[in-house]
Order: sequence, then structure tokens, then C-alpha cells
Amino acid sequence: MATTRTAHTVWNGNLKKGSGEITFDSSGIGTQSVTWASRAEEPNGRTSPEELIAAAHSSCFSMALSNGLDSAGKPPTRLTTQADVVLQPGTGITGIHITVEGEVPGIDEAAFVAAAEEAKANCPVSQALSGTTITLTAKLS
Repeated sequence: MATTRTAHTVWNGNLKKGSGEITFDSSGIGTQSVTWASRAEEPNGRTSPEELIAAAHSSCFSMALSNGLDSAGKPPTRLTTQADVVLQPGTGITGIHITVEGEVPGIDEAAFVAAAEEAKANCPVSQALSGTTITLTAKLS
């Protein structure tokens, strides 16, 4: 069964001096402020589309890796995943780097890295972002 998740943004003003509010409608987790400066310079307590992509990618990757490891009979105890999304103003998103550290009983480093590579290739967010370069660093704790 397909699911749909919804968020909306209200933007006021021009790009450089304007601002917006992103509301997470499906989850009800609240509203976050966004500006061009928070996107292209320092966050200053605001979010950005790139941070939202990083959150989506790190969580999707973690779920895909957890499922892949469990399906192979090696369920993880813990996975800590970070996604770094790089925005080059004037060019766009130039890359995403995923870093994952795992506690997985009974698995060696090579098997963990292979499972992480498979998760990187097959998680739905990675597939949606296939137009950019996605790199990976994976290691066991």
C-alpha cells in the first residue's frame, strides 16, 4: 500500500531577503524557519532543504541497512548514520556523503561495508537522489 507524506512552505519576499516557514503536516512535528542565508551561509537556528534531505537520507539508509543485515541473519544492535549534503550556490547540490558506524554482532568489516554499499544503492531516498554523487564511509564500532 502506497503512503503519502506532506509538508508545505509559505515563503514571503524575495530570495535573498525573504523567509519561509516549513510545516510538517503529516507528522505534526511543527514548523521550521528557512531563509536563503540559512541555506547558503550559516544556519543560525534555521533549517534548509539540504538539511531536510540529509535527515531523510540518513534515516532511510539506516532502515535499509538494518533490514539488509537482519535479512542476512546479522541484525544490528545499533547504527549511527550521518548524511552530509553539499550545496554549491549557483550550481546546486553537488554531493552527499553518508557515514555509518555499526554495532553488528557476528559480522566482519568487509561484510558490513558490502551491506552498507547495498543499502546506499537501494534505499528509496538514494534512488530518488540518483542525479547526484553519493559516497559512503562505513565501519564497525
